[in-house]
Amino acid sequence: MEQNPRKVAALYARVSTLDQNCEVQLEDLRRYAGKRFASYCEYTDAGVSGTQRHRPRLDALMRDAHRRLFDVVWKFDRFARSLKHLIESLDEFSALGIDFISLTEGIDTTTPAGQLLFHIVGAVAQFERDLIAERVRAGMAHARSLGKHIGRPRAKVDVEAVRNLRSQGKSLRSIGMVLGVPISRVRRALAAAPTVKPSPATNVE
Repeated sequence: MEQNPRKVAALYARVSTLDQNCEVQLEDLRRYAGKRFASYCEYTDAGVSGTQRHRPRLDALMRDAHRRLFDVVWKFDRFARSLKHLIESLDEFSALGIDFISLTEGIDTTTPAGQLLFHIVGAVAQFERDLIAERVRAGMAHARSLGKHIGRPRAKVDVEAVRNLRSQGKSLRSIGMVLGVPISRVRRALAAAPTVKPSPATNVE
């Protein structure tokens, strides 16, 4: 096992319930990291589900990564919530010049073999993202060909209410705020309705 006496490692451990303990994970992490690196710092989340992307100590680890407080992230099996999350995190670490090691997945970007595995996994993940995007675009094109509206449903505007508020001298902005619709929708409603002359004190905007 190659030793990196000048590098600092970040250890991450997590348990899903408060009655569990991170010590079991940390014992293995400390033993391996102690043999390979000059020192290490620990980040542990207790009572936090792995499905949560944002976790207090994981977020702290990512902030410290941007501050370059360590050179290697060493995790056991509790870091990523999904393959996508893992790949995104590895990309971020790579951009920061930080290596990543996983005992369970056999990923070790400090070695040529580990870097190769990382690039293979990343290529597969990108291929999957491209396939999903292609299916989404095909689905949207098919929906448009059937005359279906794509995107958020347009906000419904009460034309009569717009006319009444405008006749009271309300500005377009205030009408939009009252009815909870964009100013553009207020303008279109007025354009479609019979002409209403506002009072002299009316503000256009």
